[in-house]
Amino acid sequence: MASTSRTRTGRGRGRGRGRGRGSGSSSLPPPPSTLPLIIEEFFIVVYEDPLVKKELPKKFADYLDGQEPAKVYLRAADGPHLWTVEVLFDGQGRMYLDKGWEKFAIAHGVDFGWFVHFKYEGDDVLTVKVFDGTMCRRYYYSDDEDTDDESDDDVKPCIHPL
Repeated sequence: MASTSRTRTGRGRGRGRGRGRGSGSSSLPPPPSTLPLIIEEFFIVVYEDPLVKKELPKKFADYLDGQEPAKVYLRAADGPHLWTVEVLFDGQGRMYLDKGWEKFAIAHGVDFGWFVHFKYEGDDVLTVKVFDGTMCRRYYYSDDEDTDDESDDDVKPCIHPL
């Protein structure tokens, strides 16, 4: 019985775990309820028509409470082009990417089942990474060659070897 008692109290165990004598609570992180709410990255999954307005997570809308922008600027993570997208708030705490989203989605080939990752950069700018149905990231580049049909701002899909 004595050996069982020793095992339950943890004698001889716990070295290097920060819970022994002399380790104060200052080494422990604060409980989640006391941390500030910072939402800077999130994603959406395209379950419905990829060209219609897209709802952003409620926590992100809550994060922007009081600073509700009329528009945001989307930038593909690997490109300099900014896409202006109007933002719609429905008065019930929901936020949508509205007018302008369709152009972004077409230019980036967004389709059903794709993941779209957003990172809020501040100043109403969201950097976007698009992942296709294979769960692989899509890469885009600006066409530097002048042609009669396309401008330098056109964005085309490109597969980069690993």
